[in-house]
Amino acid sequence: MNLLISGLVVLAATIALLWALLPRGGRTHRFVDTEFEPYVAVALTALVALSFTLLLSGVLNYLG
Repeated sequence: MNLLISGLVVLAATIALLWALLPRGGRTHRFVDTEFEPYVAVALTALVALSFTLLLSGVLNYLG
């Protein structure tokens, strides 16, 4: 059950972070066209993968 809850928490934090990084007011984010742009994309992808892995592991642990 802890894995399921932590997966939901990581997913919610990832969605909040992605929402915070979205462009606003017709301006792009400060990481666009910098050397950090690919690292931000990889970090977001890794967080999504981590959250889905925790969710799946939690569901399988709960059912089995």
